Amino acid sequence: MSLAVLERRSELLKKRIQQLIIKDNQYGISRQQNMFLQHMIKELHQTSYELNTERG
Repeated sequence: MSLAVLERRSELLKKRIQQLIIKDNQYGISRQQNMFLQHMIKELHQTSYELNTERG
């Protein structure tokens, strides 16, 4: 994947994760949403790894 795509993906994941964490802190989230949050965090870690690899 290109560097620009990875950076954009990382930005989107961070924004969505932040929104879910805020929602969880204020109101709580369902088990399904929590599993989705954990999956997005794993994707963010993978994307960060790919970004670091791409940058050299």
